[in-house]
Amino acid sequence: MRESEIVLLNSSDRSTVDPERQQRLEKIRRKLSRKMLRSCKTYQLLSEGDRVMVAISGGKDSYTLLDLLGRASRRLPFKVEFVAVHLDQQQPGYDGASLRSWLEREGYKHEVISEDTYSIVKELTPPGGTFCAPCSRLRRGILYTTASRLGCNKVALGHHRDDTVETLLMNMFYSGRLQAMPAIYKTDDGRFDVIRPLIECSEADIAEYAELMEFPILPCNLCGSQDGLKRAETKALLDRLEAGHPGVRDMILASLKHVSPTRLLDLSLQARLSGESVESVEESVTPPLSISPTPLVQIEG
Repeated sequence: MRESEIVLLNSSDRSTVDPERQQRLEKIRRKLSRKMLRSCKTYQLLSEGDRVMVAISGGKDSYTLLDLLGRASRRLPFKVEFVAVHLDQQQPGYDGASLRSWLEREGYKHEVISEDTYSIVKELTPPGGTFCAPCSRLRRGILYTTASRLGCNKVALGHHRDDTVETLLMNMFYSGRLQAMPAIYKTDDGRFDVIRPLIECSEADIAEYAELMEFPILPCNLCGSQDGLKRAETKALLDRLEAGHPGVRDMILASLKHVSPTRLLDLSLQARLSGESVESVEESVTPPLSISPTPLVQIEG
């Protein structure tokens, strides 16, 4: 057990420990750990001999991911090695000293790399555009290169339940695609498995844990500097739905685990399921009936 494992109980002045705060910390840690380990088992995210690069941005999600993985590694029935990697994107006002100090104090193997992606993203983004896509591509390329150099076979990211639910809705609303975030996938070049151990954990629980653990959060001057982002709008929509229907995010996540492929309209999917060609599936589809348009219903009020 690391000296700082129980942060508050191991403080130099035990008389200052807030028992209620400590109880909240231990309760939320157990909840998050249970969900993370369940996801790791269900989707086989970790295996004997894995060397996993944990991408740590300095935000609440990646701090929580690294902390929980580090604690879980001591209870796993097999050996897994974790290496934390932080990318300094050379944003104006960036100061990663607190993150470096935390990594050193907690005893994690880590590396901090510095690449000026900030200027490139600003240059690539047209007026009125969003930074997310070019920033994500650049960071992903650098992280994959680093993972290869470090001899890692997996890359762990801090995406959580809310991220995959929002991504599902955004793809439906703005791209016409039924697509979310998987718990694990292989990179296009086949070099790594990308894993998301927090995929079933809620953002609210992660935020509470990060606050209780007092992680030294680093601000982002790219994503955090833009207003009117589609993801923020989608999050606000889900908040409104959640207010009237508590647990709606969990229900949407559950729907991703209970898919009825034959009830969808994707002919290529039907072809893969039946082993037929797309053309033969298209020919077997019954032509739609000719139905007269239904008059619009006038709603009063």
